[in-house]
Amino acid sequence: MADGARGDLAEASERPGSVILARHGKPALSRRRMLSADEYREWWADYEIGGLAEGQTPPERLKQVAERAAFIIASTRLRSVETAQAIACGRAFAEDPLFIEAPLPPPHWPGWLKLSPRVWGFVSRFWWWMFDHHDQQETRREAEARAAEAARQLSELAAGGQDVLVVAHGFFNTMVGVALRRQGWRCVEDGGFSYWAARRFEVQHR
Repeated sequence: MADGARGDLAEASERPGSVILARHGKPALSRRRMLSADEYREWWADYEIGGLAEGQTPPERLKQVAERAAFIIASTRLRSVETAQAIACGRAFAEDPLFIEAPLPPPHWPGWLKLSPRVWGFVSRFWWWMFDHHDQQETRREAEARAAEAARQLSELAAGGQDVLVVAHGFFNTMVGVALRRQGWRCVEDGGFSYWAARRFEVQHR
């Protein structure tokens, strides 16, 4: 075998596997209502403990990703666990609170102001991100540290050349993706941010 071919094989054997960040399926809790800030706070608490809406079919591509992954990790939220169950097809997977969603406490606006859960989610994320409004929950800085630790652990799992699939949440997945990029990874497949969507990261080689 030529020296160049040996070098290519050696590099391939030493190359880390991929890290795939997938968002959970569509939750059962309806967003078709108008809520005050206090009502949204209760709605979010229900959302956090709820599972998936019935009648969903996981994308075949995501099931194939799960089949190839050496490690599958779900956050401990039920919507993530049920998503992992749907795509793992009976395989065991880990559940880790490290990957739960960042908090969404709404600002303390007057009760007469009614917004949809979707709008409240945007407002709450903006207030949390820009003004550090956390209501004694996790702060932005704390969540960024958690995302960095998650990225570090995923990098270690993938170091042996095996793929790692995380089934978690839209915004925190984004934070983990940012942390992975800072640690030398790049997004090579971007499926977007919708339910069941996934993004694949690989180590950037120079």
